[in-house]
Amino acid sequence: MPSDRPTSAPSRHALRIGSIVALVVAGAVVVTGIATRASSNEKLKQWTMEQALPSVSVIQPSASGELSSIDLPARFEAYSRAPIYARVNGYLKNWHADIGTRVKTGQVLAEVETPDLDQKLLQAKADLATAKANEALAKITAERWESLLESGAVSPQEVDEKKGDHDAKQAMTKAAQANVDRLLATRDFARIVAPFDGTVTARNTDTGALITEGSNNGPALFEVSDTRKLRLYVNVPQNYVGSIKSGTTADITVPEQPGKAYAATVESTSRAVDAASGAMLVQLIVDNKGAALLPGGYANVNLRLPKTVASLAIPSSALIFDKTGLRVATVDAENKARLKTVTLVRDLGKTVELSSGIAGTDRVIENPPDGVADGQAVHVAKASSK
Repeated sequence: MPSDRPTSAPSRHALRIGSIVALVVAGAVVVTGIATRASSNEKLKQWTMEQALPSVSVIQPSASGELSSIDLPARFEAYSRAPIYARVNGYLKNWHADIGTRVKTGQVLAEVETPDLDQKLLQAKADLATAKANEALAKITAERWESLLESGAVSPQEVDEKKGDHDAKQAMTKAAQANVDRLLATRDFARIVAPFDGTVTARNTDTGALITEGSNNGPALFEVSDTRKLRLYVNVPQNYVGSIKSGTTADITVPEQPGKAYAATVESTSRAVDAASGAMLVQLIVDNKGAALLPGGYANVNLRLPKTVASLAIPSSALIFDKTGLRVATVDAENKARLKTVTLVRDLGKTVELSSGIAGTDRVIENPPDGVADGQAVHVAKASSK
């Protein structure tokens, strides 16, 4: 038989425990949410700060070893070169040597018609004949008056005057003779000759051309060059001038003969550094008996140097040029940029060699951002060794 007592409701104690559990669970959820949000905010803040820093990649300098040579551009010049100008006025009668002609000392290159000079020479010879005639008459007169002095027919003063007139006429004869000799010597320049053994490298005149005396009235008529030996001029950077001595050897290559090298020797140096280029002019001598090398041509010079200059190599993109000079940016242990002044030894295009300013353990910024400052914090994206 069913009981007449109603089912009992949950006790108050059970309800209290359930409420406490619900509150604890809710609190845990709230705390977990707050902690998660705080962590996310901190990560976002850190990420934002990292993104605000310049991101750089760094490399370590590589040891290039000791240098034993340096490659530099240069230009050939003839060992002896003479531009030849006219010494007389006239018209070119004919020429006997064109460009490329081998000539000997004194060989006639051209002849000049000199009508004006010829007329001056005829007049000078006539003046000389007159002066000689006057001198002869003055001499006879002086001798006659001197003989009359013994008889007392003339005074000593008159005799001295006749002797003086004879001396004056004699001096005029010498002056007229000198003028004739000068014009004869000048007429010899109507034959234009080679000053030394060599090759005609320029001809700037032709038959019938008006010839004007002097070097201020246009280009030289001819140019003769001695190309059996060539001078080679090269500008050597100041860092190397202490290693360049007379007798230093070099290898020469030219673009028209790839794969072939010629020997050259340092003959002299300017012993001065040009303020504009920062280099010293060096003269080398090259044997060119085979006429394979051309004056005025370009050449690459590989100078052999003593192994005394140690250096570190870095990419050329790491260099910073500004008003303070040549610098590179490195990154210290605290990931802050440090600018260091360096000395450039050799520019190899994609890389450069430095003799001072950095160490082999430095972390060098490969491509410094614009405006990077000393002590500025940076973000190192990656590090590589080249």
